[in-house]
Amino acid sequence: MSQTEVKILGISGSLRAKSYNTAALRALQELLPPGVSLTEADISDLPLYNDDVREQGWPAPVERLRKQIAEADAIIFSTPEYNYSVPGVLKNAIDWASRPPSPPFAAKPAAIMGASPGAIGTARAQYHLRQIGVFLDLQFINKPEVMIGNCAERFDANGKLTHEPTREFLKTMVTALAERVRYLRDRK
Repeated sequence: MSQTEVKILGISGSLRAKSYNTAALRALQELLPPGVSLTEADISDLPLYNDDVREQGWPAPVERLRKQIAEADAIIFSTPEYNYSVPGVLKNAIDWASRPPSPPFAAKPAAIMGASPGAIGTARAQYHLRQIGVFLDLQFINKPEVMIGNCAERFDANGKLTHEPTREFLKTMVTALAERVRYLRDRK
């Protein structure tokens, strides 16, 4: 298998300062296998999608996000669930990034995780994100599905993921994603 570094871009669907979903991405930094790096995208300054704006030129925050996606080998989405679906801020980021020309998501390996105070841990939002990913031609790994339910019990007051079984689950997911990237590289 190829041992070239695997560059993963993490996109949190929450803008909240104490977001459990952003905290889950940060927990991954401690769990990365050798030869894997993770950068977090900042989607907080993206304007609301408007094709009239796009036709006048890409706003700088959109250009930055599209470049980060294009340069990444894989994407990890960490999404909360709002009203049984993905948050508007995440859908807005996807809408901006997916516009032609050269949509950067195409054929990119990806994974989804999510944290929620509820027991089912973002299952419906993840399902919707997978549906969106079909159109984007994202290549999601199927397992493991990471749905962090009852998240307040899994993180400490500082946002550190302290629940060891969840940490192991995240490690398994990021390892599987890196292996998928390397597998696809070796097939080229």
